[in-house]
Amino acid sequence: MTISITTSESIAVMERLPEAIYAAKTLRQLDQEAALALGITGFELMCRAAEAAFVQLRSEWPDVRRLTVVAGKGNNGGDGLVLAGLALKQHWQVQLLLPLALTQYLEMLQGEAAEAWQWLQHQQLSGLLMIHDGGELPDCHGELVVDALLGTGLAGEVQGRYAALIDWINATGKPVLALDIPSGLECDSGNVLGRAVLASHTVTFIGMKAGLLTGQGAAYAGQVHCHGLGTPEHVYAHHVPLLQRVTPSQCKQVLPPRPRDGHKGMHGHVLILGGNLGMAGAALLAGRSALRSGAGLVSVVTRHEHVPAFIASQPELMVQGVRNGLEAQAWIARADVLVIGPGLGRDAWAEQLLQQALASAKPLVIDADALHLLKHKHWRPSGPWVMTPHPGEAAMLLDRNTTVIQRERLQALADLQQTYGATVVLKGKGTLIASPGAISQLVSEGNPGMSVAGMGDILAGMIGSLLAQGLTPSAAAAVGASIHGRAGDLAALERGERGLLATDLLPYIQQLVNPL
Repeated sequence: MTISITTSESIAVMERLPEAIYAAKTLRQLDQEAALALGITGFELMCRAAEAAFVQLRSEWPDVRRLTVVAGKGNNGGDGLVLAGLALKQHWQVQLLLPLALTQYLEMLQGEAAEAWQWLQHQQLSGLLMIHDGGELPDCHGELVVDALLGTGLAGEVQGRYAALIDWINATGKPVLALDIPSGLECDSGNVLGRAVLASHTVTFIGMKAGLLTGQGAAYAGQVHCHGLGTPEHVYAHHVPLLQRVTPSQCKQVLPPRPRDGHKGMHGHVLILGGNLGMAGAALLAGRSALRSGAGLVSVVTRHEHVPAFIASQPELMVQGVRNGLEAQAWIARADVLVIGPGLGRDAWAEQLLQQALASAKPLVIDADALHLLKHKHWRPSGPWVMTPHPGEAAMLLDRNTTVIQRERLQALADLQQTYGATVVLKGKGTLIASPGAISQLVSEGNPGMSVAGMGDILAGMIGSLLAQGLTPSAAAAVGASIHGRAGDLAALERGERGLLATDLLPYIQQLVNPL
């Protein structure tokens, strides 16, 4: 088979990630169906993948001419062998590292990977090929390392020579391009199975993998690119995604321009309940966020001591101090949507406010301390609601520890939804959203700078505001989390991640809830 790479690049660089995210078992079926639909062999599909990766490589690192390729014995290794051949045909120098002695490696090659080796041997290659097949690991001669060691079928912990090769890749100090998934990552969860390659970029094929976007995987995958390799759309039609990625176009669909004769009563009244003694800022952040997200009216029920500070800080907020839950009843009755939890505390005052909110049967956003009270008092809302736990709160709600939650984020999401019946926003990198009877969703935006106090309060206020403007709990949760992440990315781009504040997001939130 002849593969040609031209300067015009027959396979385009991919910049936008697809919306659908598939489970590993579904992706294996899609690989087979893609080849059938395209009328090509599995090896020809492998060659398309290698070509797509090589095009992406040249786009990201246009000056590189020396590669180190670490190729395993499976199809992921076959991708790497073909990519090595493509580089050699361009007169590049290639250092090829194998996990086994060459004779043993060749004995274990099967299917398309064996075809890839045969193809590589029969090419008239102009570049320099150096093969290292066991023993002491050499110095890295490449300007770039291509990780083609382990693919999506990895189940157990990485050990032996494979572990040593992953450590070697990470120790080179060179940029790394991972093919399909960084070696050592579990495809669906993003868990690191003992150790994993820290990639600069990952080019994945046919369909998106959840493990590249959530949990630990997001930190190991680097910038992710997905190439469908020309797979026809009808191939995907019979497969249900594991997740749907929330996109700006989805946000735009549910946030149309406002009618020219609109008034504040058309855009909903949000009530924030919280801000116990010493925690006024959380409720203030939620209130300011609800305003910037477009609610027509935003009220805050808080401690009497905080009322002057609220009015001075944000005069657009209507603020009422209360001594107990009974005094909050009238304010609750006037609101369309309630947000409870930011700065709420866990004392008798907090319990009474939560009881009144739950009894109202109004749409609720429940966050922070309200989640603790909900769990330990065994209370449940009677109306529609959204819960927004971070991993620590999810662990408390499910009687697990945070490590388990982070290792099994998709399972934790499903268990929270089934246990509590709410629309669930499980926060963290690759925020996950689950709603009754719907495909779960993932938000790929967001950055480490957002790991500071107050970001959750901003999100809770946003979701409450979107609910008040008529969005369903599922849409409000997904759109709110997506805009929250994108606002954080825009703020970090301008200001930097370190030292980012929750309030830095507010101007970008207003910008993003008004899509062009």
